[in-house]
Amino acid sequence: MKGITGENLLVLLECRLDNIVYRLGFAPSRKAARQLVLHRHFSINDKVVDIPSYQVRPGNIVKVRDGSRNIDLIHAALKDTGKGFELAWLRLDKAKMEGELLERPKRLDIPTTVQEQMVVELYSK
Repeated sequence: MKGITGENLLVLLECRLDNIVYRLGFAPSRKAARQLVLHRHFSINDKVVDIPSYQVRPGNIVKVRDGSRNIDLIHAALKDTGKGFELAWLRLDKAKMEGELLERPKRLDIPTTVQEQMVVELYSK
């Protein structure tokens, strides 16, 4: 990818399916999101995906599958969604239990306090 390596790393991590599931509020934690994805509870553009590291692209619709709409964990997480902050690059429709990645996030929009350049320097040795 062209651009700043550290920023590209963060963007790639933010666009993982398990992270998108967490950021949309379908799971209370990233570990729970990973588990839900592995157990095939989500589809992307109506195709079941069970790979947590799947890279979601802008325009992709992440949806809770019909057979998984009654899972208490998902409903509890959605109930708590909105108490935090909304992200400009995601759209959530709680009624349809689906979300969309509108665009790849920019570094300033990613709510994390990591010094990504330090990570890049560590692994480039």
